[in-house]
Parts: sequence; structure tokens; C-alpha cells
Amino acid sequence: MNFLSHYYFERYSPHAETVFGALLPDLLKNVNKAYNFHPQRFEEALFAHPQTRYVSEGWYRHVEVDKLFHSSEFFIEHCHVLRKLLDPIVAHLPIRASFLAHISIELLLDHLLIDQQIVNAQRLYEHLEHISPNLIEKYLRTLGDVDIAEFKNFYTRFLESRYMLSYHDVSNLAHALFNICKRVWVFQTTDADLYELTACLSHYKEHHLKNYLDIFHNIQGNMK
Repeated sequence: MNFLSHYYFERYSPHAETVFGALLPDLLKNVNKAYNFHPQRFEEALFAHPQTRYVSEGWYRHVEVDKLFHSSEFFIEHCHVLRKLLDPIVAHLPIRASFLAHISIELLLDHLLIDQQIVNAQRLYEHLEHISPNLIEKYLRTLGDVDIAEFKNFYTRFLESRYMLSYHDVSNLAHALFNICKRVWVFQTTDADLYELTACLSHYKEHHLKNYLDIFHNIQGNMK
């Protein structure tokens, strides 16, 4: 799941640190896709202080949510159906349609949560702004080999850009999706590419995701 969908499960949390922790695994992957950390190995140190414990609790919930989501019939079926629709759109590009279907489903869920006012993206940013640089540094130092300066620079840009607010408009998703794909493949897009992907996403949202909240309720009901 993407950032806003993870926030759905923490939207009533009284602790900004838990919200931050629920996004931290993906934030780190955005900085360096090779990062792969296991905070459970450092529980003695991280659970010794409430703030770092809250971050870890958010991290654990992130992992659990992703596991439940990616193994769900909802995710598997929608990826299968959407991939078939995306195949002809990206046939002339190096993009793997199955990869694009995966991230498209995740961003469409984020869009729907904002569009239908299930989550407040501005409130999410407010939580993240409450996280002190000292806490970030302390947590990342405990995890191990992290370029802390690089992460802090990324985190500052992430907060300043407020790019998730743009997800309110489904027409902005195509830009975001192609940019994600450009981290993996080298290619250029045209206005026609953007138009066709936007049309596909809009159609899919209207005709296939009317009961999208079911997956959130199912995950919530299966979380420990």
C-alpha cells in the first residue's frame, strides 16, 4: 500500500511517531531501494524510549498491512484485470504492465481516500512535521547503515512538496506513476501516453473500485 493507505490505519493515532513509523519503511526505500532494515533486532534499544517505541510500532503495522494487502484476493484480482487494460497502453514503452498495475491500484486507493474524504492528507503532513530531527537521527542510527543526511534532505523535500495533496485529482496520477516507473526504466512519455493512462485509471476507478473500502475493512479486521 502507498502512504495515504497506510495512514488510513493510523489516522486516529494520538502519536505522530506511530504515523511516521507507518510510513518510514517506504520513505527509506524512496531514498535507497537497497535499504532493508529489521527494527525487531533492536527492540531493546528502541523500546527503551516511548518515542522510538511508537515509531517501531508504526513500522510493524506497516509490514502487517502490506502482507495482508498483497496476499489479498482484492489485490491479486485487481492487478490481473488492470494489467490487461494497461498492456496496450505501455506496449511501446519498457514498462512492465504488471508493475504498473501494482502501483496503479495503490495510488488509486490513495486517490479514493482523499476524494471521498476518508483521510485528511493535510493532517498527515502535520503529523510528520511534528517529528523532530533528533528522533529521526536516533532511530536511523540504531537501525544501522543509513545515510542520515541524505534521508533528512529527502524528508525535508517530501514535506515541502506536499505532492500527495495532488492525488485528489485522478488526472495527476499518471504523472506520478510514470515518474515511479522512471526509477526502474529509462523512457520518455508523450501527452498521448498521459492521456491514455489517465483515461484508463478514470474508467477503472468508476467501474471496478466502487467497493474499495472493503479491503481496508478486511485488513483492519485481520490485524493482530
